[in-house]
Amino acid sequence: MAEDKNNTKVKSITDLPGVGSATAEKLIEAGYDNLMSIAVASPGDLMESIGVGEGVARKIISAARDALEMGFETGVDLLEKRKKVLKISTGSKAFDRLLGGGVETGCITELFGEYGSGKTQVAHSLAVNVVASDPEAQVIYIDTENTFRPERIIDMCNAKKIDYKNALSRIRVARAYNSDHQMLLVEKIDELIKKEKLKAKLVVVDSLTAHFRAEFVGRGTLAERQQKLNRHMHELLKLADYHNLAVVVTNQVMAKPDIFFGDPTQAIGGHVVAHSSTFRVYLRKGKKGTRVARLVDSPNLPEEECAFIITKDGIQDI
Repeated sequence: MAEDKNNTKVKSITDLPGVGSATAEKLIEAGYDNLMSIAVASPGDLMESIGVGEGVARKIISAARDALEMGFETGVDLLEKRKKVLKISTGSKAFDRLLGGGVETGCITELFGEYGSGKTQVAHSLAVNVVASDPEAQVIYIDTENTFRPERIIDMCNAKKIDYKNALSRIRVARAYNSDHQMLLVEKIDELIKKEKLKAKLVVVDSLTAHFRAEFVGRGTLAERQQKLNRHMHELLKLADYHNLAVVVTNQVMAKPDIFFGDPTQAIGGHVVAHSSTFRVYLRKGKKGTRVARLVDSPNLPEEECAFIITKDGIQDI
C-alpha cells in the first residue's frame, strides 16, 4: 500500500493528500467513491467536479495511482483476470460460436447493419438471456429510436417459460431524446449501479449514432461530432471495464457510392466507433428470411460468418 509524504498509508479517499472530509464528500457526490475511480480520472474531471486547482487535482490522482500500484502486469495476471469474463448467449448456438461463446463482458460489442437486419431483435434477446440466466442480474437499456418493445420481451420469456413480469422488472429502460441526453444517461449508469447496488450485466444503446447523425449535418460539423462520439464511447468502455458488464451498441450504416464490388454499406461513426468497439458484427438479411452475422473485427477470433433466424420466440438457429 502506497504512502503519502506524511508516511500515512493510503487506504481510502480521505487518506489522499489535500482531501479532507468536505472534499471527500464532494468527490463521492460526483461519483468518485473509491481510489480506482479517482486514479482513472483526468485532472480536468476533478477540477470541474470538486473545484480544485490543476496542481491539487494532479496530486490527488497521482496518490490514488500510487496506492493502487497501477503499472505493468504479467500475462499470467491478465489470464487470471480473464477468468472473470462472462459470456451472454444471443439465443443462437451458431451466433454464440462466432463470438467465442457469446457476447463478452468487460468490453463493447457493436452490431451494425441496415434497417431490418435484426440489430434490435438481438439486443432484446440478449436482455432476456441475461435476466433468465441469473435471478439477480439487471439490464440497462438506452432507447434512442423508440424501438424497445415490452411485448417482444414477453414473447421471448414465454418461449423460455420464465416469468415475464419479473424479467421486465429487471430491465431498466430510458428513452434518450438527443445526443446530450444520451450521454448524460450513460454517465448516470455508474451512479445508478452504486446507489441501488444493481447487479448490472448488460448495457444496451440502441441505436448509438442516430441522434449524432441527425444533429451534426454536413462536413463542417464532422470533427465536433466525432469528438463528442469519442467521449461517449470511452465512457461506455470505462463502464464495461469497471463493472465487468457487457456493452452492446447497435449502429446504422450508410451507402458508399464509390464501392463497385462487394457490399457498399459502411457503419456510421468511422474510426472512432470502430476502434472503441472490441467486437464488431455486421448483420444483413439472408435468403428465405434468414439473417447473416459476420464478425468483422475481434482481438482473438477469426473473421467468419453464420446464419440464424428471428422468430416469435426470439433468435434461433436455422
